Amino acid sequence: MKFYRPRRDPSPRYTGDLNAKHPWGLPGVEPCPTCRTGGGVGGLEYPCVDLSGLPSTERKKLSDPWPVSREEFSRLRELVRPLAPRGALLEPGTRLGPLTGSGSGYFGQLFMQDPWSIYVRREALERLREAGIQGLQGCPLDVRFRAHRPPELMELQLELQGRVHPDCLPADRKPPCPNCGNDFLKLPEHPILALDALPVSLDVFRLAAWPTLILVTERWVEAVQRLDLDGLLFQELEVRNANH
Repeated sequence: MKFYRPRRDPSPRYTGDLNAKHPWGLPGVEPCPTCRTGGGVGGLEYPCVDLSGLPSTERKKLSDPWPVSREEFSRLRELVRPLAPRGALLEPGTRLGPLTGSGSGYFGQLFMQDPWSIYVRREALERLREAGIQGLQGCPLDVRFRAHRPPELMELQLELQGRVHPDCLPADRKPPCPNCGNDFLKLPEHPILALDALPVSLDVFRLAAWPTLILVTERWVEAVQRLDLDGLLFQELEVRNANH
């Protein structure tokens, strides 16, 4: 099985733009007293999570990304956990709820404004499902368009799976922070995927250690090409087994 990184097609005809954000999220955290790192993680997005049933005072706190103490962060995370998908990674900076705002321009059948979010027109989502593509949980956007016939875009809520192969990580990497667990690693410029950790029942997912990296299988790419779904390009990534 081959795996690919999807990217937005840079062709001039794709002028689509979303001026929108998720209404809620977990705030960042104050700097760790040991390693001085703090803030939040990018790419953790659960657009199908609905926090509207929480008290207004809590929703207000979950609408402010400003860093809080680790104790307050833990409290807010436990407040959100029952409403999140089973196994969801709820780290500082996690975004929640349907993308809300405005949109303009022309969108392909598939769309990525940023490398860590992927959107699909409803009709394309249905065609991919009919083609047997696995891992497609679409969440409607709460976005206003000025167009007479606006696109009905869905944001994919993706599972976290897989890891990179040790061969693409620095040999002299520092041990994790003993206080907060930060491993200080950055996504390799040329990531190599660990074959034994890749899912067999998902065709689109986020890489567990780096949620900003979305991956699709060759089944996804073949279906997109067969169905003539436009808007994205695909870059094949190297995959190695544990004994390489």
